[in-house]
Amino acid sequence: MTSRLNPYLSFNGDAREAMEFYRSIFGGELTINTFGEFGNSDSAVADKIMHAQLVTDAGYTLMGSDLMPNMPYTPGTTMTVSLSGDSSDQLREYWTKLADGATVTVPLEKQMWGDEFGQLTDKYGVPWMVDIGQPQE
Repeated sequence: MTSRLNPYLSFNGDAREAMEFYRSIFGGELTINTFGEFGNSDSAVADKIMHAQLVTDAGYTLMGSDLMPNMPYTPGTTMTVSLSGDSSDQLREYWTKLADGATVTVPLEKQMWGDEFGQLTDKYGVPWMVDIGQPQE
């Protein structure tokens, strides 16, 4: 895999229900990780979804997560464009170009799950996530 672009949806505490609903419509394989699995096991969000990914038989990929309690939920603005893959040079180049004039909310750097990840809102108001995974051997 080089890289892929797909929608990333944010939910107000019901990401699991929503992603299971989408799986019932599109089919495919749904993977879900909670905040508790990544170091927040004692918090109020331990059972909430940090990341969910639905890969359908038709080749669609839909990702989503619950918002943290301190993040505002505004219906209609709950989608981010996600760029992900293991093509690190290409994805870093995309990040650099998207960051020109952008508001960076999470710098592109190594995260607790092992990937490099960054989040920004570009100069046109479009939110983006970039996740650079480690090549599979």
